[in-house]
Amino acid sequence: MAVKIMIVEDQFIEASSLRAVLRKAGYLVCSIASSVNEAIKIVDLEKPEIVLLDIHLQGKSTGIDLARILQTKKIAFVYLSANFNARILDEAKATRPYGFLVKPFRENDVLVTLDVARYLHQQDKEPPAISSQGSGSSADFKEMVGSAKSINKVIDHILIAGPSDISVLILGESGTGKELVARCIHRTSARKTQPFIVVNCAALPPNLVESELFGHEKGAFTGALEKRTGKFEQGDNGTIFLDEVGELPIDMQVKLLRVLQEREVEPIGGKKKKVNVRIIAATNRRLEDEVAAGRFRLDLYYRLNVFPIPVPSLRERKEDIPVLAAYFLGIYAKKENRQITGLSEHVINALQSYSWPGNVRELENIIARTVLLTTGPLVDKVELPFDPVQSPTPGIAVNVKTITENERDYIVAILNRCNGKVNGADGAAQLMNIPPSTLKSRMKKLGIARKSKYL
Repeated sequence: MAVKIMIVEDQFIEASSLRAVLRKAGYLVCSIASSVNEAIKIVDLEKPEIVLLDIHLQGKSTGIDLARILQTKKIAFVYLSANFNARILDEAKATRPYGFLVKPFRENDVLVTLDVARYLHQQDKEPPAISSQGSGSSADFKEMVGSAKSINKVIDHILIAGPSDISVLILGESGTGKELVARCIHRTSARKTQPFIVVNCAALPPNLVESELFGHEKGAFTGALEKRTGKFEQGDNGTIFLDEVGELPIDMQVKLLRVLQEREVEPIGGKKKKVNVRIIAATNRRLEDEVAAGRFRLDLYYRLNVFPIPVPSLRERKEDIPVLAAYFLGIYAKKENRQITGLSEHVINALQSYSWPGNVRELENIIARTVLLTTGPLVDKVELPFDPVQSPTPGIAVNVKTITENERDYIVAILNRCNGKVNGADGAAQLMNIPPSTLKSRMKKLGIARKSKYL
């Protein structure tokens, strides 16, 4: 049975164009509304399953006002708009839409967004049974350790997004495992036998970003002594993972948008080439704030944010800390050829009492170090960094560190949070409110390298 769609849009040409796209794809289209009052009457009379909803409409009421009514009626809706400011975007997101479409509409974007909206709405109506995959029993999810509700929700989203070819935006703090989520999506997709290319956008030198992503021909610029194949071309027919996509310069965002729209790249000094890649992006930034500040393009935000997957921090899934710690203990005990059987109860209590600013990555690093320091069959003590968020639980055996050791741990924790970034916006120096030169000097004195195994 065809799905019934309603369009709420006060621009006649755009509404008519959208209706033509939907009818061509086999959807049933209700009457078009140009105001909230009109829309409410049509909803009651024609009972649409999904509403495509503009923010700015005729009359005093907005699309956001209508969205709140649709929520009470349990009708899925997708926002349509040419632009948002930060306040409107926050209000719109608070209504929990099933997607956003930015004008002008592309036919494929409309149809993909509707497919995603239908998936998500159906999931909300009939939540899928929680599988055992969260415990690591499936080959595709063996590294997704834990059984917390929040991590099972991530797995459910991976199972929905994986088989599709839609763009995915993974959101979460540094160290939460965003790359792991991206790899799981790739492994559950039809592209799983093709390349999976990782690009750390924060680590790309500003003068080489375009060359790294799109490639260049020999002699295209000074120093181009040989041809370079860009990451997108390397990932042809596969998946490209853009980690920390919020760090891309504005001019590169324009070129990335073209890849998303036209599925082609243009190497420096070369000709345009078609590429068939699936894009998965990740960020630890709040991209809405970056859009409002003019540092991230709104149209790119919506092209990437077709299917967002929030990854919980370790603080939000503390019940998984014992099983995660045991998982890492098994890995590093085997690697170091140590006969260690487990963790004592007071060590587990200490791990669960810590706030984990570096998330799962920090837990893994601490367990790796603990394995090296443990001499018996049971881990009975653990050294944790100074935790300004929460004091140690009384009676727990946690080693007291020197001022120098605590300083080192504090810097490492901040670097973990910044993914090793020292300079610039959201870099460690900015968060610590000290000059980058001072931080680099302290890192050198304390023996902290950006590529240290503790980062």
